[in-house]
Amino acid sequence: MSETSKVTNQLIDWQQEFIAKNLLVLGYNAWVGYLNGERGAVICSMNAPKIGVTGESCQTYFVQRSRLAAFLNAWLAAPDTVILRHHFMNAHILEAVDTYNPATELVFLLESFNQVTFFYLKNLPMTPPQCYEQVCKSWEEFQPTGSLRSKPSH
Repeated sequence: MSETSKVTNQLIDWQQEFIAKNLLVLGYNAWVGYLNGERGAVICSMNAPKIGVTGESCQTYFVQRSRLAAFLNAWLAAPDTVILRHHFMNAHILEAVDTYNPATELVFLLESFNQVTFFYLKNLPMTPPQCYEQVCKSWEEFQPTGSLRSKPSH
């Protein structure tokens, strides 16, 4: 196996592990974004991770389809950002957002250092609505009695 293949396999393994560990958050954000009015993509940046009680987490955003083209043009045009798998350019990402099934799939872009990787996640072990339900249930279960904190926004 060539050195390039080893690096590529390590990158794919890291990304698969990241998705598996963060599926609940990714699915939750995808479903909340969809419930707020339209399809879109979940964007996650590892460039400014947050350290919390449960460890490191990334900044996660949902970008609606109506704003996605402008977002991608600005984000991917930055001189220090390179999208991996070059055949997935803006048009392909927008087409995926236009055609994915929000109830069972999600479109996801992962930024790590100066690279962005596009994922069209299908056949998920938990659907975005199931992720949403689980997060809301957990949120209620773990709130202190009389807490002034509110549930995640729907």
